[in-house]
Amino acid sequence: MANTFKSYTKASIGTITQDVYTVPGSTTSAVIGFCLTNRTDDTVTADVQIDKADVSADDVYIVRGIELPTGTLYDFNAGNKIILETGDKIQITSNTASSVDVIVSVLETT
Repeated sequence: MANTFKSYTKASIGTITQDVYTVPGSTTSAVIGFCLTNRTDDTVTADVQIDKADVSADDVYIVRGIELPTGTLYDFNAGNKIILETGDKIQITSNTASSVDVIVSVLETT
């Protein structure tokens, strides 16, 4: 098995749900870091959801309606790990257009 550290970014997420990270084929990933940043001059709210590849009924919110004051960073993973399997996705939506930046750090095992 090969272990590879990777990071994924997405800038200016808005009111349309965006896929930030999708676990590649034949891979298990451990999310080891996850930060959201408000890039606007106003407070915004954001939702972070896990879209499970195998069963849509098991899709869950990691955080819903989290307030991000102007220019702040929210590190919601803070030492915890989230394990994702092939095809699982991390998705983010904001209540304001072009308002949230994100970085996700993962350890991919193939």
